[in-house]
Amino acid sequence: MRAIAIDGPTGAGKSTMARELAKRLGYVHADTGALYRAIGYHMLCHSTDVANEGAVEKMLRDVSVELRYTDGESRVFLNSKDISEHIRSEEVSMAASAVSAYPAVRAFLLGLQRKIAENSDVIMDGRDIGTVVLPSAALKLFLTASQEDRAMRRYVQLTDSGQEADYCAVLRDLKTRDHNDSHRKAAPLTPAEDAVIVDTTGRELKESIELIMKIVGEKFLI
Repeated sequence: MRAIAIDGPTGAGKSTMARELAKRLGYVHADTGALYRAIGYHMLCHSTDVANEGAVEKMLRDVSVELRYTDGESRVFLNSKDISEHIRSEEVSMAASAVSAYPAVRAFLLGLQRKIAENSDVIMDGRDIGTVVLPSAALKLFLTASQEDRAMRRYVQLTDSGQEADYCAVLRDLKTRDHNDSHRKAAPLTPAEDAVIVDTTGRELKESIELIMKIVGEKFLI
């Protein structure tokens, strides 16, 4: 199966780009960030201290997470319950950032992520896809943008979905996530050596997608 890995910091547009590319290419889209959000959501639902690595690892014994695909869209299931609509809050984002630093959590989800790529042509986005999960991916992209741009995109996304949000708070949380992601001991956020860096600062979504489609076309001669 052919795999495209898309990595990058929060708010870079990885999932949006991956979904659109998957539709155009006929690939499966695997949003690995949603898997970590599911773990974070589970911890919050059970009042587990996400700063306590031992407590989080213990709670993994009661967790079953999977991605299911319906009409080309991926849905996240936690213990057989669809939680896709419950994992996009800033609280869950911060919990996901915390638990993703733990080797036990990353190991817990690694096999699931690789299994998806074994069974389908896939576009998988996350933070360590090209470096750890799919190091042999046919194409590796690293999406980035300024923190201010990424915070504004996240702010608009939240407000458009009807959630209350404060731009300054979103920017502050984003900076915290950037620091956590790039400084964790387990699979820190960094571009793969052979990744194509794509900076979307100041670009409209359509422009960014066309840029990436050009890169994909040149790589696969399509």
